[in-house]
Amino acid sequence: MVFSIALRILSDRFLAEEVAQDVFLELHAALVGLSTEKHVLHWLRRVTVHRSIDAVRQRDRRPEVVMDTTDLPDVSFEASLGDPLLSRQIHQLVASLPVTQRAVLVLRYQEDLMPEEIADTLNMPVATVKSHLQRTLRLLREKAVRVLG
Repeated sequence: MVFSIALRILSDRFLAEEVAQDVFLELHAALVGLSTEKHVLHWLRRVTVHRSIDAVRQRDRRPEVVMDTTDLPDVSFEASLGDPLLSRQIHQLVASLPVTQRAVLVLRYQEDLMPEEIADTLNMPVATVKSHLQRTLRLLREKAVRVLG
């Protein structure tokens, strides 16, 4: 779950692995204060989203060195079922969203959290979560029409 959330927010497998590792190290230190399994899951989602958003912000501030990836094997995370081209395009559309909107979308549709739970996880009002969801879905529809036709 931790890696999956980080991967969907970051769209970078290696960075998602680093974030997941950091989250579990942080969990080890915080485990004493977490009483129930539900509390641990909530804590993991919350910390993963926040660490992923931090990683996006840090990545945006650092210049990236472009490398030739023609010799590397394909390590895409798309499902093998369905149309892989369509799946890749949808992942690219989601990856192009602003980080907060992407986090809200991942928590709602990947983690199947209700808006109230997302609001609690991201420390924002429920109305803000709902408006993020509405605007994000509208934006995705518009982008999909332009890109996919």
